[in-house]
Amino acid sequence: MLVCHTSLSARMDESIRKLQNYIICPELPINNPLPDTIPRRYNETRLLNLPKGAASTKLVPRRDYITGAIIEFVEIDLEDVGANACNSTSMRREPGLLEESIRGSSMNFPFWPGGFDEPPSEIKKLGIEFDLGSELLTVPPGFQKGYIFEENRSQSHSKISILNNSANVNLLENLEKDMDVQEWLKLTEEPTEVDSTIALNYSTEFKDVEEHIMGPDLKPVLEISNTNTKSTFSSEWAEMVDISHPITNFKEKIPCPAMTYPFELDVFQKQAILKLEERQYVFVAAHTSAGKTVVAEYAIALSQRDLTRTIYTSPIKALSNQKYRDFKKTFKDVGLITGDLQIDPTASCLIMTTEILRSMLYCGSEITRDLEYVIFDEVHYINNPERGHVWEEVIILLPDHVNIIMLSATVPNTMELADWVGSTKKRKVYVISTLKRPVPLMHYIYTGCGGKSKDDIFLLVDGNGKFMQDNYVKAVERKKEMQSKTKGGQSGRPQKNFVSAKQDQNMWIGLIDFLKRNNKMPVVAFTLSRNRCDMNLQALQSVDLNTAREKGSVQKFFQQCLQKLKPPDRQLPQVLSMKDSLERGIGVHHSGILPILKEIVEMLFQSGLVKLLFATETFAMGVNMPARTVIFDSHRKYDGLEVRNLKPGEYIQMAGRAGRRGHDENGTVILLCKSQVPPSMDLRSMILGQPEKLQSQFILRYAVILTCLRIESIKVEDIIQFSFKEFNQKLQLPMQKKQLEVALDKFSQLPELGEQLQPLCRFYDLAQEYIIEKQRSMVRISDISDF
Repeated sequence: MLVCHTSLSARMDESIRKLQNYIICPELPINNPLPDTIPRRYNETRLLNLPKGAASTKLVPRRDYITGAIIEFVEIDLEDVGANACNSTSMRREPGLLEESIRGSSMNFPFWPGGFDEPPSEIKKLGIEFDLGSELLTVPPGFQKGYIFEENRSQSHSKISILNNSANVNLLENLEKDMDVQEWLKLTEEPTEVDSTIALNYSTEFKDVEEHIMGPDLKPVLEISNTNTKSTFSSEWAEMVDISHPITNFKEKIPCPAMTYPFELDVFQKQAILKLEERQYVFVAAHTSAGKTVVAEYAIALSQRDLTRTIYTSPIKALSNQKYRDFKKTFKDVGLITGDLQIDPTASCLIMTTEILRSMLYCGSEITRDLEYVIFDEVHYINNPERGHVWEEVIILLPDHVNIIMLSATVPNTMELADWVGSTKKRKVYVISTLKRPVPLMHYIYTGCGGKSKDDIFLLVDGNGKFMQDNYVKAVERKKEMQSKTKGGQSGRPQKNFVSAKQDQNMWIGLIDFLKRNNKMPVVAFTLSRNRCDMNLQALQSVDLNTAREKGSVQKFFQQCLQKLKPPDRQLPQVLSMKDSLERGIGVHHSGILPILKEIVEMLFQSGLVKLLFATETFAMGVNMPARTVIFDSHRKYDGLEVRNLKPGEYIQMAGRAGRRGHDENGTVILLCKSQVPPSMDLRSMILGQPEKLQSQFILRYAVILTCLRIESIKVEDIIQFSFKEFNQKLQLPMQKKQLEVALDKFSQLPELGEQLQPLCRFYDLAQEYIIEKQRSMVRISDISDF
């Protein structure tokens, strides 16, 4: 027992000692005691295993100029070594991950924008220079002499090989060696004992070698620039192409076109195609329904022939869906990318909204490498206050190898926009504009309200743009006569600013009857309110515009499209209501309709099974669905801030849907006057006025600032400098400089102040010093109070 007690006490003392050492000793104990007892064995070979890095050089063969045989292999330096999507903006960087090849990643760098100054090298190179003659050890231990580095050793060797050779000399072989050409010329000029026959052999052999050397197999560039094309206006970066003269030798200039058409192209289309063949920037500003899509189709055909990619951008999803259906029939290899849908994203032609393309550029999408054309449809949407800045950002971010094609309606300052794009990308932009609409428009005002007045329609502006003042006066008198017959309220005054739902229904029924009798269908009725669209659709439940056969076609097509929906979704109230109205030939199209129903309406309208379509303003944004007649429910709209008249550009954009090229001699535009006839000045400015000039809507978003801070090589100042807004300010610099020179000249001609006004000058200087000192004191006082 005594032994056990002693051992227990010893173990407790040992535990207490270890605990004291653990608490008192500041050094941490070593968990593994083996290093203290077993000597460490060093393995020097582990130091030889370096982490694998990117190769900085590569071996390339050097071939004989005549036979093509490999003479030797030469090691050359590689550029952008180690560059990847997360540290470089170069096109030579490593490809990113496969799953990020379409949309990119928020961690990727965008590719270097075209037009910017050359970026600094992202991968720093070691600035080490070796002097083989002075820094290397040349005398081994125990030797009195070592290796001597001879200067110009290769040159002397070349000299001996040239001068001492009495046979023919291969001059190309000597030029291949690491020898300065100027030095070689000096050697050949030195007097030698070589006779003239040998010199003759030298020259003869060199001529024979020249004959056998084949030049590179370069693809000839299509020389179609040197034509008789006249430019009506030209600046440094933009040129207006003259289309007043026909092109008679179009087929000779392009003997093998990328795409042919079954109809004769217009002059502006031919001029645009010629510039596309030259890989130039093109800006087509044409009237609505003039045929701008032909230019886009030819660009897609060129890219598919060159095995590259084309991106077609549109401002709205409705236009993207419609272009996808149209291009799919022509090119097959077409994809669609939207915020919630991707169809064949690896196709050679991709259709998307401009916001999607901006996201892809910021995220460094790999698609940009193969991109040859970017087509901006409805580029005048750059005037939109909310989304216009997206177009500016995309144009600024596009790389240098991408060709830009812009399609737009007619705007006053096309040259200004083209000059900005050209100066930003350092490429010339060719502007092509149409002179007139292919299908003229006839503008009417409708004052009828059903019944006997359903034929009260008056021509306001004819196809030549002449305002019919006499017809306007007749319309005003007719409207007053009708209002005098209708008494409203207790006072018996005519109701000038209010139309009841029943009166509105009777007006539409009478107008539809007039259009049917005069063969003016199909019709697009632009109603600038979603609620009004739905109300008009409900008010015309008794109207039937389709035959029994057409109803069957609509019902069959509708049922086929609904198979994509789940069974419960097929019974939604909006689906059932839309099915009933479409069978009667009446549809509605606005942002409140389900996307699948909007596509059904668009397809049925294109096929002629929808005769009357109530739509909002977005339907006119480039959607290629022309009608015979366009109706304006009102000439006033609410823009989010106030109720105002339609601007000329908005009116022309919607009215341009009227008139189908190849089917109608002219398009019919009808403005409804429900309560009263608008003033003539408002109608003149709206119908005959000039569209608004394109103005910059550029804003500096936080996302742009954060992206530039992450990349570092692209500065925020660069983005601002290349914006359309800054470009307009630069254009004003010469004028401001002249104004400053005039002001300085006037100032220099002013007489000096007399002695009586000298005290006033001193007072001015003292007052200025007092104000500055006061501001400094206030700052110090505020700092002390904050402390």
